[in-house]
Amino acid sequence: MAKDHNEWERPLRELEENLQKLRELAKKEQDSDKRSSLSDRIQDFEARRDRYIDVMYSNLGPWEKVLVARAQKRPYTLDYIQALFNDFVELEGDRRFGADHAIVGGPATYDGRPVMVVGHQKGRNIQDRQYRNFGMAKPEGYRKAIRLFEMAERFRLPVITFVDTPAADPGVESESRGISEAIAASMLKMFELTVPTVSVIIGEGGSGGAIGIATSNRVLMLEHSVYSVIPPEGCAAILWRMPERGADAAKALKLTAQSALEYGLIDEIITEPKGGAHRDLVEVSQAVKASVDRHLEALLTLSPTAVKTDRYDKFRAMGNVLG
Repeated sequence: MAKDHNEWERPLRELEENLQKLRELAKKEQDSDKRSSLSDRIQDFEARRDRYIDVMYSNLGPWEKVLVARAQKRPYTLDYIQALFNDFVELEGDRRFGADHAIVGGPATYDGRPVMVVGHQKGRNIQDRQYRNFGMAKPEGYRKAIRLFEMAERFRLPVITFVDTPAADPGVESESRGISEAIAASMLKMFELTVPTVSVIIGEGGSGGAIGIATSNRVLMLEHSVYSVIPPEGCAAILWRMPERGADAAKALKLTAQSALEYGLIDEIITEPKGGAHRDLVEVSQAVKASVDRHLEALLTLSPTAVKTDRYDKFRAMGNVLG
């Protein structure tokens, strides 16, 4: 059976917990000799931790990438908004049914430039996960995104989206309210935009739930994120009636950033801090910013018509194996 992220990273977590205990002891210790001894032990533990991370993260397979993409402390959309944007005003509701908290968005300033930011939002504890529906948006979430995209077009605001969802909500109520149509309409609206759009896959890029807000001029992907037509467990349940074979499905799905770049589905892989994005929000935020800056500046030199054509040509060329 495939391991979950907590089990997979347990040895590393135990090293870090011991390291933290040693640091706390060193702070309280008054004797200089004992403090020096503790300092030596801390350096030893830090070296062991760094070696473990180097070995672990230099040999990640597809399933391990899935586990890292789902890491509980991995930064979510609101973390990036807080780190990179100013004056963010979250807008709610789709003006047709209600509010969906799995997608957040609204106008903000980015390096002093007004933009529209939209993204999936997961939760870190059980209450917040339920409130956010585990990052799985319902029809009203995508219709809210459409409303924000229309506002961006009206006010000439570049659009930046953050993608992190296992999939769109698969429930009966979402089906009855037209989840498929809502995703398709959101994709169509993005294709219609004449303002630049940049998407960053920051965790899980699952199925239509992801592409509903990722039909952008430039699609960037964090090094240990995943992008696939279906979550591995769902694929394994369909193919083998055994969701516990998620690791086998992950291998077959070619869901890593490296595979996505090879097949022309994304434009750039953003390098993560040593040990994954969940270990250093500041470093990963700056890496994301540098990449977004580069692509956004290039897109802002294009005319509105050229921006729209650029996006169409990008997606039209996908899957063209004949060249």
